[in-house]
Amino acid sequence: MLGHRPLNVEEYLVILKRRGWIIVVPTVLLPILAFSLTFFIAPQYLSQTLILVESQKVPDNYVKPVISSDLDSRLASMKEQILSRSRIQPIIERYNLYGGKSMTMDDRLDLARRSIEIKPITSEIAHSGGLPGFFIAFKADDPHVAQLVCGEITSLFVGENLHSREVSAEGTTEFLKSQLDDAKRNLDEQDAKLAAFQRQYVGRLPGEESPNLNMLSSLNAQLDAATQALARMEQDKSYEEAMLAQQTQNAQPASQSGSTQVVPRPQEEQVQLQALLAQEADLTSHYTADYPDVIAVRRKIADLRRQIARTPAHSSASSPAAPSQYDTPAVQQLRAQIHAADIGINSKRQEQAQIQTRVRMYQDRIQSSPLVEQQYKELTRDYQTALTFYDELLAKMNQSKMATDLEKRQEGEQFSVMDQPNLPDSPFFPKRSAFVLAGIFGGLALGILIVAFIEYQDTSLRTESDIWAFTKLPTLAVIVYSGDIETEGSVSSNPSPRLFGRKKSPVIQARS
Repeated sequence: MLGHRPLNVEEYLVILKRRGWIIVVPTVLLPILAFSLTFFIAPQYLSQTLILVESQKVPDNYVKPVISSDLDSRLASMKEQILSRSRIQPIIERYNLYGGKSMTMDDRLDLARRSIEIKPITSEIAHSGGLPGFFIAFKADDPHVAQLVCGEITSLFVGENLHSREVSAEGTTEFLKSQLDDAKRNLDEQDAKLAAFQRQYVGRLPGEESPNLNMLSSLNAQLDAATQALARMEQDKSYEEAMLAQQTQNAQPASQSGSTQVVPRPQEEQVQLQALLAQEADLTSHYTADYPDVIAVRRKIADLRRQIARTPAHSSASSPAAPSQYDTPAVQQLRAQIHAADIGINSKRQEQAQIQTRVRMYQDRIQSSPLVEQQYKELTRDYQTALTFYDELLAKMNQSKMATDLEKRQEGEQFSVMDQPNLPDSPFFPKRSAFVLAGIFGGLALGILIVAFIEYQDTSLRTESDIWAFTKLPTLAVIVYSGDIETEGSVSSNPSPRLFGRKKSPVIQARS
């Protein structure tokens, strides 16, 4: 009673002995049927080729490749492109693939795609996880067609790899070239701004503070010397004017001396003027023209000069500097010396004014240097950034050009066909040995399932355990089977009679 109670090993052996023929029959028949079936299945031939990935011939230290994507992703992308309708349909039409079947072109395309197999291989020696190559296989009903189509697909992969790498390198070079042009325009603009700023603020740029200070010190020394020289010249002129006045008074006739009075120029005003001029020179050497003390001194000088200009109110005849017909040679010489002194004083004053202008210019440069330095740093920083970016793009574009030339010469990474597509000698499907083996295991499994089903449906009571499992009652006696009773001269050979059924030769064993 299989399925109604647990069985032990002996009971399983009894079942196998009793039902063994049911397992043997399908185990023998199914392999024969499977082997016969292989003659009715259309054979499939598989052509295969090996493609190795060769690295570029020039070391990466000299020419860095512009294609950084790994081979797995590029191979997947190429596979999708090659398996597209535009690539597969011409091959189907050229070799009339699946032409004997009533199929649409879309169905033939799907069947052709399923017949193409791309299998990457990894290196077991380097242990780097890289992809040194891959297999390309194609299956078809005819071995020659399988070989030809496999060769076509291999050519597509090799050509697509070269084309994609070349296009990628050229695209990278074109992109870097456009970026380099933009960077050059930006660099030219920054260079023009920097040059204009340097022309505008010449002498005030960073690094020129020390020369400006040295020049200012030199100019102050020149101004002091010019002021002192001017003071001496004016003193000499005042002395000569006093001598001229004295000589003129002594040389005039007595008749004119009673009617005309000579008003000499006051010496005190000249001395005061010289003192103010010296004070102005000293202040301008330390302060700017806007300093209050400088403004006050210059105002005093202007007032004193106006006062001196108003002093000779009489006619020119009464002035000692005016020439007269009664002048002696000594007076004439004094007049010539005074005239030369005036020329020298005017020249020295012009020189003093020029030096003062230059002093104010250098003072203004020194005062405006911090602001100019800040603006100069901003322009220099922008210019340096633009220059660095331009240099980097230029180096990258040169590398990209070399990589592009390398790809055009087919010296970069490329696919190498290691083994040409083979001509298959025998079909890879169906495999008769595999079918026979599958028939054996299938028949064995089928026979076991049939026996299990029969035993599960069988409710015969054959052992004391069956009686207990069915009735839950103790056994009083067991009639042991000892063979069939002959009926009408014949002996029954039923190997598995029921416990309660036919007439048998009983052997009664009593149970206590």
